Amino acid sequence: MDIETASKSVVALRAAVPDDAFTAAGLGTSREGSGVVIGNRGLVLTIGYLITEAEEVWLTTQDGKVHAAHPLAYDQETGFGLVQSLGDLGLPAVPLGKSGAAHLGDAVTLVDGLGNATRASIVARQEFAGYWEYLLEEAIFTAPAHESWGGAALLGGNGELLGIGSLRLQMIEKGQVADINMAVPIDLLPPILDDLVTRGQADRPPRPWLGVFSAESDGDVVVMNVSPDSPADKAGIQRGDIISDIRDEQVGGLVDFYRKVWGLGPAGAEVPLRLVRDGRENWVRVKSADRNSFLKRPQLQ
Repeated sequence: MDIETASKSVVALRAAVPDDAFTAAGLGTSREGSGVVIGNRGLVLTIGYLITEAEEVWLTTQDGKVHAAHPLAYDQETGFGLVQSLGDLGLPAVPLGKSGAAHLGDAVTLVDGLGNATRASIVARQEFAGYWEYLLEEAIFTAPAHESWGGAALLGGNGELLGIGSLRLQMIEKGQVADINMAVPIDLLPPILDDLVTRGQADRPPRPWLGVFSAESDGDVVVMNVSPDSPADKAGIQRGDIISDIRDEQVGGLVDFYRKVWGLGPAGAEVPLRLVRDGRENWVRVKSADRNSFLKRPQLQ
């Protein structure tokens, strides 16, 4: 499949989320982005934050045809989301490539659901830690940036799918600031795809979730915000707290923080944290939870 053919199998996606959804305040109730057809029966891969807790999903092909769709799954660890079209999209499935075989400097194309394409190159492959308790071991970063990145298809030179657009970030190189995109690598999908389609979730224990939004500052992990009614909120963690230790080990940055929390066991594990607040140290014990238990779940059909 060539790039032109693959590009036509990228669709526009619109999702409606109820006002009382857990993610409504942060992500909004009306979300728009893209998705790419990966199954001949209208299975569409997108970035999960577009469809999390969605009660309605609509797909629009590039020739203007609109189809209702059903949200199948959102995988917290990878960030992928799956949607099933309820009508025949009439589009071929884009073949999954091997993102691990892509190299720095390789030419790629990021395509959105309107058919807008940005020719780019891979400028980095490295760890990415998101403030919402999210970590990719090797995300793909491309430049120049696409203006409509959410759920866009990252295509290789033969039209194969290498990743799904997730974020727009900035990179500083030689004193110059450049906009770049981050994509979730497609190699993370095949091991969980069957489970997502048939069970609505990957067959693995959920990671312990605290409900903190954190940033790294000079090596310190600083709490920027806390989700209401989350384990962190119930434990009294506040904005501005510095998370210095977990159990008896010092925290060495955001990536280390996540790995130490997740290493304590599945969701429900107790997480002892040393906090620094206004120069004073204090220990709290956070009863972690499964993040999915706070979300409205799609109903399998």
